[in-house]
Amino acid sequence: MGNGHSHGHGHSHGHSSNKKALMLSFILISSYMVVEVIGGILTNSLALLSDAGHMLSDAAALGLSLFALKLGERKASETKSFGYRRFEIIAAALNGLTLIIISVYIFYEAYNRFLNPPEVQSLGMFTVAFIGLLVNIVAAWILMRGDKDENLNVRSAFLHVIGDMLGSVGAIVAAILIYFFGWGVADPIASVIVCILILISGWRVTKDSFHVLMEGTPIRISTNELKTALLNVPNVKGIHDLHVWSVTSDEHMLSCHISISGEGSHDEVLKQSQSILHEEFGIDHATIQVEKEEHGCPNPHGGCN
Repeated sequence: MGNGHSHGHGHSHGHSSNKKALMLSFILISSYMVVEVIGGILTNSLALLSDAGHMLSDAAALGLSLFALKLGERKASETKSFGYRRFEIIAAALNGLTLIIISVYIFYEAYNRFLNPPEVQSLGMFTVAFIGLLVNIVAAWILMRGDKDENLNVRSAFLHVIGDMLGSVGAIVAAILIYFFGWGVADPIASVIVCILILISGWRVTKDSFHVLMEGTPIRISTNELKTALLNVPNVKGIHDLHVWSVTSDEHMLSCHISISGEGSHDEVLKQSQSILHEEFGIDHATIQVEKEEHGCPNPHGGCN
């Protein structure tokens, strides 16, 4: 019998860029948050207040995401053998849940405003929303330069900012309609439209983060394709006890048993398998136990193939 373990350490550059992007966005969003809250109160606009409330959650989300990345830098210990990077996923889940809660609250406020449309200062509403839009465009651009496609934590923060950007657009449109046509109902309508978009984003991030926390198979990895690729390695006869999961959204793990024929070389099979996992599936952390085919499957519950 033989076993092997491979590691990859190519996360440092992406980690550094993610941290910088989150820090710059946090400073930018936090700075304008106060202005938007005051503007929303003075103009009596729900669309603007919902945008301000979402910007407040942006600041908290970005701060939480930044804290998660900083915490993830702590080294593994005897009690935390994987380190603290999993907290990034917890932060993403909290951000997603926050988006959902905010959406429900704004729906409630919009309902009341449909019944009793208040007087809204459209010109001030337009000015504050327009500046807010510019701020969010810059913040979104900064986060796009991070690793948002691979890092769920950064993606959740990015979606917060995109949702806030849409909120600014909705407030701008509502302000124009109120100013030129006197449509006071445009304010709560804009809030509801933005809420639906925010709710969808929040649900997706929450669902993806819970999938990781439940140690589900990474979405972009097919276990069937993975098994087929390993079975194509010369002298490999079977794969069993296969488990694929993620520590964070960009760090995947694998463990399995590989059965080989009598003439197969443990070291050669192990080397080729690890190479396939790295090159074709982006898995750099793999624990593989190689065993002779005649030893059979030790799993009493089956699962050998």
